[in-house]
Amino acid sequence: MNIQTILSQIDLGSYALPEFQRGYVWNRDQVKKLMDSLYRGYPIGSLLVWVTPTDENITRGDGLLTPGSVNLILDGQQRVTSLYGIMRGKPPKFFDGNAAAFTGLYFNLDEEQFEFYAPMKMKDNPNWVNVTDLLQKGAGNYIQIALQSDHAKNAFLLNQMNKLNKIDNIKNANLYIQEVAGEDKTIDVVVEIFNNVNSGGTKLSKGDLAFAKICAQWPDARVEMKKILSKLKAALYNFEMDWLLRCVTVYLTGKAYFSELAAIPTDDFKKGLGETSKLIDGSSKI
Repeated sequence: MNIQTILSQIDLGSYALPEFQRGYVWNRDQVKKLMDSLYRGYPIGSLLVWVTPTDENITRGDGLLTPGSVNLILDGQQRVTSLYGIMRGKPPKFFDGNAAAFTGLYFNLDEEQFEFYAPMKMKDNPNWVNVTDLLQKGAGNYIQIALQSDHAKNAFLLNQMNKLNKIDNIKNANLYIQEVAGEDKTIDVVVEIFNNVNSGGTKLSKGDLAFAKICAQWPDARVEMKKILSKLKAALYNFEMDWLLRCVTVYLTGKAYFSELAAIPTDDFKKGLGETSKLIDGSSKI
């Protein structure tokens, strides 16, 4: 399936993220490398999706989902989210991260390199092309502008049409999609697949893996923990999800190892999270 079609499927709600997926964690260097690979025709890997009956309780975000079944992305979220952000000029509905990682990407037609916008060297410089603008309007738009004007900038763009077309054609690149489907693919099985696949890519912490299992059993876990972290941030305490999860682990098990959470029932975790939050903000005493 080509990239443009995949993004359309996200807009339609046919492709989404499972709740247990971690947020967007790529940086600008990773985004540039992805686009450079696509520009040069290099392979960027396949996508792994879980075909499952539509259930908003196990999907991330508030976007509409297709009735019947939905394809939840198990492997390829970082790539697909980056491409969506660049081509649509905004993050997808299921986004959770820093959009600056893919915002303002430009391409140097002389050096054939992707860089993020720097006004001192890019403003009014025909060598630098806004990638999002090009992908949304198409290379043909630049041809029309160039043909209607004798301006040096537009003449330069006309001479660089092969490179402009290569960027425009990125949206037509095909990604092979592998599917995990069947009644035997319960959420526990899928979480295990997710962990095995993703642990070889962008490294997941042990906290991520433990949290994936918790979210599989309690979809609102991420939302509730983010509420606690937001409350602490408002009090000028900036902590990460792993830190809070570690606190809950110690409260429930008396040990700091995330692996200990495997034996904790979901209802106990819910209660433990509430009690841990009270201990942190001082509203409860040991």
